[in-house]
Amino acid sequence: MATPAAFREHDAQPFSPPPKPLGATAVVVLDDGTVLWGRGFGATGAEVGEVCFNTSMTGYQEILTDPSYAGQIVTFTFPHIGIVGANGEDMETTTPVTRGLIIRAIPTDPSNWRARLRLDAWLKRHDLIGVAGIDTRRLTRRIRDQGPPNGIICHDPGGTFDLPALLERARIWPGLEGMDLAGEVTCRQTYGWTETPWHLKDGYGQGTESHFHVVAMDFGTKRNILRNLAGIGCRVTVVPASASVDEVLRHDPDGIFLSNGPGDPAATGIYAVPVIQGLLATGLPTFGICLGHQMLALALGARTEKMARGHRGANHPVKDLTTGKVEITSQNHGFVVVPDSLPDGVDTTHVSLFDGTNEGFRIAGRPVFAVQYHPEASPGPQDSHYLFARFAELMQAKRNAA
Repeated sequence: MATPAAFREHDAQPFSPPPKPLGATAVVVLDDGTVLWGRGFGATGAEVGEVCFNTSMTGYQEILTDPSYAGQIVTFTFPHIGIVGANGEDMETTTPVTRGLIIRAIPTDPSNWRARLRLDAWLKRHDLIGVAGIDTRRLTRRIRDQGPPNGIICHDPGGTFDLPALLERARIWPGLEGMDLAGEVTCRQTYGWTETPWHLKDGYGQGTESHFHVVAMDFGTKRNILRNLAGIGCRVTVVPASASVDEVLRHDPDGIFLSNGPGDPAATGIYAVPVIQGLLATGLPTFGICLGHQMLALALGARTEKMARGHRGANHPVKDLTTGKVEITSQNHGFVVVPDSLPDGVDTTHVSLFDGTNEGFRIAGRPVFAVQYHPEASPGPQDSHYLFARFAELMQAKRNAA
């Protein structure tokens, strides 16, 4: 599953970009010298990052505000992005950290009763660059076959671009491997969370009953994860990624949650893994998602590695080995736990039916489990909501045994 080195080797041929077509106001430049002309929308300027693709047909606003996409430029395979506009509710974080987006069709006027802004205006508000008019099928095939390249997107309404300089920026960007981004997207101070999931008639609710107290370590958490925890009767306290064992335990939690987040888990694990190991020693029920899943594995002595392509979409089939059921999941990860590195006493519980990669594990005989995918489903199907109830059952069992 390691990233192929071939696509990082730059062509020795002189840089010969295609001529700029009439009306082009944006460009995508990949680190192998590929140049794709398009039309810009949203913010102006240039942003560099890893170019990935997402196969979701809905939920572009949740995707663009998912902190797990820090350092990445998202290519949407669905051609009609922007058709439902943007609103103030479908935000997974306060300030989006995605580097920008690449789409096929220029966004139209929104056609949805919840829309409050056109996508173009929403992107400008959050300083995000969009490039439309790109052959996203071609770009997706390139990523599928050769892996996600480093690249840069640039939007200039005047159509002036220094392509050699843009190519150089793409080539010198270090890439996500070895990069700790959780420290950039985590909260800066501890806070409480009580908002519950959205419902059609009432919008978001407020938790009124608190059966359990969960401390969530924020490595880039999505709001809908916290909403689902509150929705099962949890009072949630969110602490920064750098919190110590003592700082977590002083809140007297019933359970520990390890959140999703961006970047290389091995890099974040330098400071987070010793804390997780200390928390595991307490015997408290622990639940990890995505980056939290990977760092929990590292804390148990397993290894992680960068994937050749990654999993990003809302249609990924995962088999629950404990029940035999297949659930359709929402995913966003470019690193994976190496299955053979999981130690004795740690059981694989979920596997991807796309490529057989590890999608979940638990510690035998202990209230500790994790999944690689996103059971909060924002966006995505809700097949995996049962995992939050499973976490609550473990906390209740721990309480009953006390």
